Amino acid sequence: MKHLLLDFGGPVLLTPFELAAKAEQTLGPISWRGPFDRSTDPEYVRWQTGEITERDYWVIRAAAYGLDTIGLMRHFYEPAGDYLVRPQMTDLITRHRAMGRTVGVLTNDMGAFHGPEWKQGISVIRQFDFIVDGSVTGFLKPDPRAFKTALDALGDPEPSEVVFVDDQLGNVRGAEAVGICAVHFDPTDLVAAFERIESALAP
Repeated sequence: MKHLLLDFGGPVLLTPFELAAKAEQTLGPISWRGPFDRSTDPEYVRWQTGEITERDYWVIRAAAYGLDTIGLMRHFYEPAGDYLVRPQMTDLITRHRAMGRTVGVLTNDMGAFHGPEWKQGISVIRQFDFIVDGSVTGFLKPDPRAFKTALDALGDPEPSEVVFVDDQLGNVRGAEAVGICAVHFDPTDLVAAFERIESALAP
């Protein structure tokens, strides 16, 4: 039985782009739409092509409002609550834990984007067997050391016994480079994204 390793922001947590209407209530109009309309967001394209990092992208976006990254994320993600989580992913996690799978998280920026108290309001977090956060370990995906840290948390299985899900293709390729079975989670096509996860986890 394969282990399930999830990126948090994107596969589990809704992306900021999907929460734009909420943030607009306090930030005003948001014109950049990331993967949902790349023509509106040249900085997102730069991120996807590797010209800038994910952290660089959000620093740029936050600076436009005179904020730091955590300050910007508050407009999208506070108050904390389960309305911020994909119900389809909550169901998948619950079902696969009941089957006896280990379910962990490998994220780059949970601590960097959200304060420590915020996690208490997200109930799905309590279903994870562990969380490896690059903002704590210092190893950010797609660095092989990030994946090694997660494999250690899983009990050092064969990498091929792990299904890793991430919405960033660079991180998917990083997982594949160390032998992990990786699934790209496309938030613009949720049906196909969940079908790919289920197929990868199938015996």
